[in-house]
Amino acid sequence: MRTRFAPSPTGPLHVGSVRTALFSWLAARHAGGEFVLRIEDTDQERYIPGSEALILETLQWLGLEWDEGPEVDGPHGPYIQSLRTEMYREHAEILVQRGAAYWCTCTAERLAAMRDEQRRRSEPTRYDRRCLTRQDEVDAERSAGMPAVLRLRMPDGTTEWDDLVRGAVSFDNADIDDQVLLKSDGFPTYHLAVVVDDHLMRISHVIRSDEWIPSTPKHLALYAAFEWTPPRFVHVPAVLGADGLKLSKRRGARNVLDYGEMGYLPSAIVNAMALLGWSSGSDEELFTQSQLCERFTLERIHPAPAVFDPARLDHLNGQHIRLLPAEALVEALEYHLPGSSKDTRRSLVPMLRDRMVTLADAATLADPLLHEWDWDDAIEFPPRKVDAATARAVIDACIDSVQHGGLGDLDAMRERIKAAAENTGAKPRDAFRALYVAVLGTPAGLPVLESMAFIGAERSLERLRTARQRLNVRKIPAS
Repeated sequence: MRTRFAPSPTGPLHVGSVRTALFSWLAARHAGGEFVLRIEDTDQERYIPGSEALILETLQWLGLEWDEGPEVDGPHGPYIQSLRTEMYREHAEILVQRGAAYWCTCTAERLAAMRDEQRRRSEPTRYDRRCLTRQDEVDAERSAGMPAVLRLRMPDGTTEWDDLVRGAVSFDNADIDDQVLLKSDGFPTYHLAVVVDDHLMRISHVIRSDEWIPSTPKHLALYAAFEWTPPRFVHVPAVLGADGLKLSKRRGARNVLDYGEMGYLPSAIVNAMALLGWSSGSDEELFTQSQLCERFTLERIHPAPAVFDPARLDHLNGQHIRLLPAEALVEALEYHLPGSSKDTRRSLVPMLRDRMVTLADAATLADPLLHEWDWDDAIEFPPRKVDAATARAVIDACIDSVQHGGLGDLDAMRERIKAAAENTGAKPRDAFRALYVAVLGTPAGLPVLESMAFIGAERSLERLRTARQRLNVRKIPAS
């Protein structure tokens, strides 16, 4: 099996594009085949400088390495279409010689008027083949310098194929326009270039978005005209947003690399993208990349549109964080805890691991441990569900434990504080909220006793005593 991903350099990759790339990569890896990366930059008007580098960076960050393509040697290069224009012109000439394509000199004004008239008559808008019957005149016009495009001569009859996702698909060729293959500037359109490249690069399975289904009859007509065996077509479902509309660059779909800055792991993104239109055949959702390679098959892709759910990505990201080896998590947190040492992050990882949804959560969770914080009048203390008597009892017990036993035996300290809370009639879980506020400034966060061990006895006592002073001593006389 040989698959390919062929993005246009018109901006960074978004979720929908990455999902298509991932399916192509997984199919090749599952079958022990090759995955080819090709940059389709023939539409120079839409080209955005720097996009190619972003595409390569995104795929590399996700671990979707290619076997042939830019920056990788291969026997079918170059892998950038703008460097292959002579090949397309040579193949275009073959089509002309075989009567499968013809030159057209119709002006933009004539084509616009033709379409307006077709709309007025409630007809489909398509080229009326005016130039097909006047090729001698067209040759003379071209010789005189008139701009011309090359059009596919769509054959009569119907086009049918067995789509690996959609099953049997059929089109009446009378409904298919005579597609432009070569533009007047000599550059090929997508339709000519993709067929020539997929054949010359020996692509066995074309995996692409279902928006290309209406173009497939044109491509199959080209395969037939060249007398080539077409690949298997695999049209994967669209990826929709929560609003039910297709995710796309034009609709503000997020650059996949942005997810990295937001604290999402590449493995979680790959996991979430794989579930957009594909099913493992079980209720399992958590997969590593190697497990996906083992389980993924094209036959389990569903034709229905897939909805990208940010909540599912959050859930999977938290699980992938917990799958990371400790030292890998230490490395991954460097960006989100700037200025921290490896030793500091090693001490934080056991507390952070089970509480992060994204790596970016580490900054908020660890902030009270890495920096001092000032009491704010907005902080509710004692916190909700804890009265002043309970708050004082647990703080006093905690202070006494630190003063007499230090922070070496957290289990013993925890039991002593629980006992103090129970003596006031409070639930220990609620009572501990007072300690959280006293030490961390919030009624929830990293484990409070482990946090005290991290910041040390001196800083812990200072925070506990400050909190004790803020209690309403008028209601609870000092003992």
